Amino acid sequence: MTTKQLPGTVGAALALAAETHHQTAYICGEKKYSWQEVDAVTSKLAVQFQAMGLGKGDRIGVILLNQIEWIYTYFAAAKIGAVVVGMSVRYRDNEIDYMLNDSRIKAVVSPREFSGFDYVKFFAEGRQRFPALQHTIYVGEPQAGGGVNFSDLLAPAKGTARQPAGAPPDADDLVMIIYTSGTTGQPKAAGLTHRSQLASARAQSQHTHMSPDDLMQLAMPLNHVGGITCGVLSMMLAGGSCELVPAFSPDAVLGMMQRHPPTLFVGVPTMITLLLMSPKLATADFSRVRLVIIGGSNVEAALLTRLQAAVPGVSIMNLYGLSESSGAIVMTPWDCSQDELLGSIGKPLAGAEVRVVSAAGADMPVGEVGELWFRGSSVIPAYVGAQQSTGTFDAQGWLHSGDLGYLNDAGLIYLMGRQKDMYIQGGFNVYPAEIEGVIAMHPDVLMVAGIGVPDQVLGEVGRYYIIRKESRNVTEQEIQEFCRNRLADYKVPRQVVFRTQLPMTPAGKIQKAALRTE
Repeated sequence: MTTKQLPGTVGAALALAAETHHQTAYICGEKKYSWQEVDAVTSKLAVQFQAMGLGKGDRIGVILLNQIEWIYTYFAAAKIGAVVVGMSVRYRDNEIDYMLNDSRIKAVVSPREFSGFDYVKFFAEGRQRFPALQHTIYVGEPQAGGGVNFSDLLAPAKGTARQPAGAPPDADDLVMIIYTSGTTGQPKAAGLTHRSQLASARAQSQHTHMSPDDLMQLAMPLNHVGGITCGVLSMMLAGGSCELVPAFSPDAVLGMMQRHPPTLFVGVPTMITLLLMSPKLATADFSRVRLVIIGGSNVEAALLTRLQAAVPGVSIMNLYGLSESSGAIVMTPWDCSQDELLGSIGKPLAGAEVRVVSAAGADMPVGEVGELWFRGSSVIPAYVGAQQSTGTFDAQGWLHSGDLGYLNDAGLIYLMGRQKDMYIQGGFNVYPAEIEGVIAMHPDVLMVAGIGVPDQVLGEVGRYYIIRKESRNVTEQEIQEFCRNRLADYKVPRQVVFRTQLPMTPAGKIQKAALRTE
């Protein structure tokens, strides 16, 4: 798809996919959905939303697993200019309260109950707390009382219009709000536009050579750019198929791969780690897989090496993206070397630029670490909620990512971790991502996360939380000695804490903020 052919809005892009492609669009459970069916159903749903008084700029919260109702709601909202607010079934009272009010959500789509959480009761009892909320729409077995049944909206009465009324949204209108994982205080609301999401999706789709023949098991959550942009939209632009994974489980995904052999797989490092651990890995069908994309956080070289051994001959790419960049903005080039794949996150995708900037705002020389700034059509204009972040976006369109890294002579980006993750030990800057990469090479280590903690003598020292592989008993002293043989002395962990699990975000990243809170 060329730039001139690319529609300016998500709804128009879906219409083009329905006109152009006749393959399966989505697999959800045992049912397959064509592009034509998705386009027609979402137009009818958009009409129903308008009948409920929902329109341009109105917020519709979605609290669902990866399922067809999520897809339907997103596209229907996009067609009338409404804005989907992505939320997670893992959120609880305080988080839901905050997002409902911060985004002024007018309608919410959720299960009636999930994992012991009674949404019907929650919304009924909280009406006074949510002055903007007018409609509760529930997915699941219809029940009397308490909101609208989603299934009823898909079966409109005879004579109901098949297409929404009014002017369609503009390319620069909001289409989705994604709340960033808050590290301190409340999370910030990233306002993604039709233009920004489609720009990121197009760049990724073209870079990875997606086509109508592609199929992926989509386990990345749809309330995150990894699911909605890197999965749903990038595949839509290519006409490929997504099998929706309701909630990630390595055995469930491997079973899906056996039934529907994929050509692509996209996941965060945690997902790849768990897949490689599964006894069912040997039964999965990788015969059609042409590309594995790993994104969401820094990827240790040890994990990439293990993955290469498990799927020999398959291309592997790193993907770097942010909510503020609407999805992918950096990926591994096709022609990179093994060392470049293992060490760097790649280069900016088409239409994007990068700078490495010092604390004083000066461009850093090649090889010198600074903050990564990005600019391009996929970068959002601003946050849209009450929590703003001064300095995240500047007047020249640069996104100040908060991530540290450096460029080499070939223009490849080497990620050193979050700016707030860096600690200063005895006057030396230490980047946990570098030490994590070394620790992950130890044969007894499954997962690792490092933070800086206060120290009376050195100011800060490194504490590294480690999950051992099953039946392994590596000690703190052995980890320190392993690092001492591979790192400068000031980078060797002063503290090692063994855990059986680590706090994770809904998107599958290790939540270092929770570790710091301890």
